[in-house]
Amino acid sequence: MQSLQNKEIEAKTRALLVGIVMRDADIQTVESELDELERLLDTAGGVAVVRVVQSKDTPDPRTLIGSGKVREISELCANNDIDLVVTDEDLSPAQIRNLEDDIGHDVRVIDRSMLILDIFAAHAVTGEGKLQVELAQLRYTAPRLIGKGAEMSRLGGGIGTRGPGESKLESDRRHIQRRITALEAQLSEMEKNRMTMRASRDKSGLPKVAIVGYTNAGKSTLLNRMTDAGILAEDKLFATLDPTTRKFELPGGESILLTDTVGFIRKLPHHLIKAFRSTLDEAVYADILVIVIDASDPEHEQKLEVTEQVLCELGAAGKPTLYVFNKCDLVMGTLPRVGGRAAEHQTHISALTGEGYEAFARMLEDMIHAGKSRVTFVIPNAKQGALNTLYRMATVEDVEYGADAVRVTAVVDAKVRGMLREFDPDAPAKKQDWE
Repeated sequence: MQSLQNKEIEAKTRALLVGIVMRDADIQTVESELDELERLLDTAGGVAVVRVVQSKDTPDPRTLIGSGKVREISELCANNDIDLVVTDEDLSPAQIRNLEDDIGHDVRVIDRSMLILDIFAAHAVTGEGKLQVELAQLRYTAPRLIGKGAEMSRLGGGIGTRGPGESKLESDRRHIQRRITALEAQLSEMEKNRMTMRASRDKSGLPKVAIVGYTNAGKSTLLNRMTDAGILAEDKLFATLDPTTRKFELPGGESILLTDTVGFIRKLPHHLIKAFRSTLDEAVYADILVIVIDASDPEHEQKLEVTEQVLCELGAAGKPTLYVFNKCDLVMGTLPRVGGRAAEHQTHISALTGEGYEAFARMLEDMIHAGKSRVTFVIPNAKQGALNTLYRMATVEDVEYGADAVRVTAVVDAKVRGMLREFDPDAPAKKQDWE
């Protein structure tokens, strides 16, 4: 798929955006989605010149929007030097072909998912990220791009249509399927390596925190503020794709692992979720989720719903969650809040200016310590290796060296306390101890 950010294109690609108001939707929702589509287009290097909204109970199976609206779009494209038409709804291969044929003027037609894939292709940095994007593109866009062009798009089956074009089409399909198989194998091997890394992090005993949220909510800016990670943080959608993990020291001195993840968005393509499953799973394996919300966004409630829905689909729902309303420096008036059971675990910050940052760090520390207890272990001098375990996996508050043993007071979770049970004078007796 040709990138909209091709360096050879000096001027921005001029585009027409298409939305459709169906039976169960309303014009305000569609306009909001078109606003987001326009931002996606800007991120990809294009500019929205015209918008067209069609009201239709059900999508037209041939063109999505109907022949009358297609004629209107054709005239708009001719009069405004339009290069590209982008629909907010997914298109079938046949609908793309029909729209391009009917609109004419050499105008290309893509849908929202194809635009998102294009942005991912431009922003992927790591080898794994590039392979994931290519796999998603092949799964989604290949059927929509194969056989385009006047001489191939009209080939079908039967007498008068067989020939070199059809053979080339079948050859392309086999080549793409082989490439998909090869990519899946490569990513499977990378997933094994990622699982090894996760296992290593588990052995470290450090709490794992995943920073998640809607795209452009400020996740990368927050991680940069906390760890000087140096991640690219731009006011654009999907500025960061590849997950980054950094160690962070809490105010009390305990270390945790923070991971920045790819942002979520409405109508996130299914193939993209599938291809990026290994990186999105960082949220699944986290002990605590930090959901970053753009407090200055009037649609923050709807975008929070999208975030929580995606987390549910990934199997990461129900984890201890800290809601962080970011960009509070841009909010005039009352700051937004989350209601219900989550009300106690929320805070307001500006990751850019640092406002509210210290309160956020303390709240995160309190959540990590929830369920932990302060224990004084008595460790014989001959077994001081256990002390290293405490330094690595707990918060050590006090150490007293005696003639025969070391008394160590530390804040530990149930896992660490169980590991060092033999050194815990207050540990409940095991059944075999009193049988």
